[in-house]
Amino acid sequence: MTQPQIPTLDIRRFDTDREAFVAELGAAYREWGFAGIRGHGISDAQIAGAYDAFQRFFALPEEVKRKYHVPGGGGTRGYTPFGVETAKGAQHYDLKEFWHVGREIARGSKHADVMPPNLWPEEIADFREKAYGLYTALDQLGSRVLSALALHIGLPEDYFADKTDSGNSILRPIHYPPITTPDIPNVRAGAHEDINLITLLVGASAAGLEVLSRKGEWVPFTADADTIVVNIGDMLQRLTNHVYPSTTHRVVNPSGDQARQPRYSTPFFLHPNPDFLIDVLPSCVTADNPSRYPESITAQGYLEERLREIKLK
Repeated sequence: MTQPQIPTLDIRRFDTDREAFVAELGAAYREWGFAGIRGHGISDAQIAGAYDAFQRFFALPEEVKRKYHVPGGGGTRGYTPFGVETAKGAQHYDLKEFWHVGREIARGSKHADVMPPNLWPEEIADFREKAYGLYTALDQLGSRVLSALALHIGLPEDYFADKTDSGNSILRPIHYPPITTPDIPNVRAGAHEDINLITLLVGASAAGLEVLSRKGEWVPFTADADTIVVNIGDMLQRLTNHVYPSTTHRVVNPSGDQARQPRYSTPFFLHPNPDFLIDVLPSCVTADNPSRYPESITAQGYLEERLREIKLK
């Protein structure tokens, strides 16, 4: 029996073949909560340049990296050391260290209290330019995906535009170090769902991502080099009353020689504005799918609740 395939679509069709593209993309997300997006216009050179800067940072000595760790900051900006984040409900921490880049906003903004200024490692001269360039490119691509999803559920194309323009979105370069101890109980990233609206995963450097199908099977999803993996997060699942499912996924440990190679990946977590009220969309409530969430919650309130669950707050 052939393994089911998670679809990959060319987003240029949003401009040339809109109706069919929106229908196919919507169907992919209803079934999988995941899709591959190619034709996105983010160049290989831009992605490679960002990864090069990230790898040089992670290669720095531990004591240098820890200068950029903010104790009590919930990992919102700067460096989070190895062995902190733990998937919700998991016994063992994930095998990774990471950095968080957030949106650059005016310090007089009404969101400044929950969106602190970015930290930038002075040891890596081009880190800021490379990281924020990739942040901006993924933010724009995410907006296009949200436009297509809005149309699919009967909303105006620009529905999400003014709800994400100050979004508390995060670019997270991750380093999974080589695994040198066999038979450890930890995995690189335990089975979890994402918190945000959608996640865009660019240039995962090795296999390992697996997605849980509706039939309960783990389906590997190693995208082609020109493809960005985009998946639904819990906020969009809640907003759409589970029309778009936030699918469980994990990063498994490779075997043999592959385990002794580091893995790098960079997800972009696209969030709504902190004061956006997550309230089930009327267009997603039917007799067959009654509202599952009678109470609304702000995006910031929801985020803080979830950060506590994964041991980041």
